[in-house]
Parts: sequence; structure tokens; C-alpha cells
Amino acid sequence: MDIINVNGIKVYGYHGALNAEREIGQYFIIDVSLYLDLMSASKTDALDETINYAEVYQLIETDVKNNPVNLIEHLGGRIIDQLFTTYDKINEIKLTVTKPSPPIDGHYDNVSVTLNRKRVS
Repeated sequence: MDIINVNGIKVYGYHGALNAEREIGQYFIIDVSLYLDLMSASKTDALDETINYAEVYQLIETDVKNNPVNLIEHLGGRIIDQLFTTYDKINEIKLTVTKPSPPIDGHYDNVSVTLNRKRVS
């Protein structure tokens, strides 16, 4: 299985379970791996044989900016659902949502959630 990776998508959003997170907002970082067969694209050089990663970026950016949720788990799952719905070539998706500044008193780099989903036949 071949993989298209779009990493480090940094989008300002208003996600979180606390009111302050919803009011102030922060950057979220999304990394996504799309598993699909790229044999035809590698031979034909045709965009319609692959996934346009500029469109993938736009889908993710629009969702993170415009649809606040409590949990980054939900955000990631919703993005995955949209990608499967939009692109029937995708067989599997691995997506990580990183929240660099969650309201945790302590010393850490960030918090992230990684979801792995396979297309249900």
C-alpha cells in the first residue's frame, strides 16, 4: 500500500472542553497519512489517479477553523470521515491532532491523539 503524507498542517481553532479554550483558541497541528494504491498515478502522471493534497489541506483547514468541538478525538474522527467520503481511493487513514497548549499545569511539549481507520466495505 502506498502513502500520501501531509504533515504539519497548522490551523488556528477554538476546540476544547473549557470555555476559555473556546474563547481564546490556539493553533492545532494535523498530520495525515492516506493509504491508497498509487500504481496508476506513478505510471500515468495523471492527477485524477491520485489524491490532490492541496484539496486535502483545504478540507482539513476549513474544518479545524470553522467547527469547534470539545475533544480533539472528535475533531480527528470527523476529519477522517470527511476524507473517506470525499475520496473513494483512500483505503486507510492515520491522522494525528496535536494540541500544543492544553490547559495542563506542568511541563510538557504538547498533547496529541492519533487515530487509525480503515475504510469499511
